[in-house]
Amino acid sequence: MRIKEGYLLWINISAHISKNLRFTLGQRVENHFLDLLELIYQTYFSQKNNKLDKIDECIKTLDSLKFSITISWEAKAISHKQYEEVGLKLNEAGRMLGGWKNNLANIKKKNHNP
Repeated sequence: MRIKEGYLLWINISAHISKNLRFTLGQRVENHFLDLLELIYQTYFSQKNNKLDKIDECIKTLDSLKFSITISWEAKAISHKQYEEVGLKLNEAGRMLGGWKNNLANIKKKNHNP
């Protein structure tokens, strides 16, 4: 799971962020990661008729996480290399969530067409 890999990267990165940003911006990024991990878990085990809405919520949370990571990079809290490493995992996760959403939407269309 790419989000979990990204979170594990973030744990190592956040330990080296200056204290004034670690407990504000760094904590915010960590919370987004944890929220997203929890949402994905809930989505996986949710009923079929709720999955599309939950996937949309996952995608919104992922977008917030990407935004926070970008701000961390722009504030020079993380290096360009760290930004790229985490960003790669997040982009892969976004493609996976998009594929999951499209797959469910196609199944839903097939079931509604006579």
